[in-house]
Amino acid sequence: MMTAPSSPADFSLTDRLGRPLRDLRISVTDRCNFRCTYCMPRETFGTGYRFLPRSEVLSFEEIIRLGRVFQKLGVRKIRITGGEPLLRRELESLVSGLAGLGGLELALTTNGILLPEKAVALKVAGLDRLTVSLDALDEDIFHRMADAPYTAAQVLTGIDAAEAAGFRGVKVNMVVKRGVNDGEILPLVRRFRSTSHVLRFIEYMDVGNSNGWRMDEVLPSTEVIARIAAEHPLTVVARGAVGEVAERWIYDDGLGEIGVISSVTHSFCSGCTRLRLSTEGKLYTCLFANQGFDLRALLRAGARDDEIAEAIRKLWMQRDDRYSELRSAGTPPVATIPLKRIEMSYIGG
Repeated sequence: MMTAPSSPADFSLTDRLGRPLRDLRISVTDRCNFRCTYCMPRETFGTGYRFLPRSEVLSFEEIIRLGRVFQKLGVRKIRITGGEPLLRRELESLVSGLAGLGGLELALTTNGILLPEKAVALKVAGLDRLTVSLDALDEDIFHRMADAPYTAAQVLTGIDAAEAAGFRGVKVNMVVKRGVNDGEILPLVRRFRSTSHVLRFIEYMDVGNSNGWRMDEVLPSTEVIARIAAEHPLTVVARGAVGEVAERWIYDDGLGEIGVISSVTHSFCSGCTRLRLSTEGKLYTCLFANQGFDLRALLRAGARDDEIAEAIRKLWMQRDDRYSELRSAGTPPVATIPLKRIEMSYIGG
């Protein structure tokens, strides 16, 4: 049985490939008010879809307790995700509880629709950073991607509300699908240049089983950069912290930066420092995993913190996931990976 370290800095946990545990993504709801075609397509997540009942969802008290355990194992950053996390009632109380642990960077990813009513409370509660998803400015293309009764203008209003609440440098994520919304790359660049916000372009990924992913719909990040650089010259910035997934570029005229996340064409498995906790308390070692470890069962069976920590420690030390690396290389082992994978909406991307 593991003895808890005297401070988080005393413990350095690595997996089979030498990767440290530093980041935890926590999904607080499996529900969303969007039906994005690459994440929760309506054909699968329609009116008859069964979402988790409240009794199966981790309580805020359970999440905060796990946050304390993970912190002692080396986690330095927690990102709150969903589904759409702002649909979880009184989310600011969870943020406040996690902030009260001290020493954690707290971030949240949202579609932005509810930020006008939530941004101030989240800031006061102790949230450090926000990421907002926005796949197009053109309303027709936005609706084609989001498949929901909202507008790109509402998302922009949410970003403005976040800035007014004190969130500087909001990250704005655009998932790029060739032939669908790639014509929106430059309009988004023009919209966010000269602001404090950082636009990031994400290659369309083969996550889950329901989005109908095809390689010919992937627009490589190198092409994204080439399109932008033709209008606004760019210079690449060296990657910073361990586990950073985005490749950063700055405009040569000093008017901001962009990022690209090349999980298909240039995998970053070798630097992955993340664990993912689902809404019902299952722990996943990879975005492309097909099964998780049930922490909720331990919590509700009365396990002590040190027993939970030991289970997490063993799981991480056995971890050797590198799906994107195998897929990018086209090596035979990728064929042995189960096709049935967990949906991105379930573990928050």
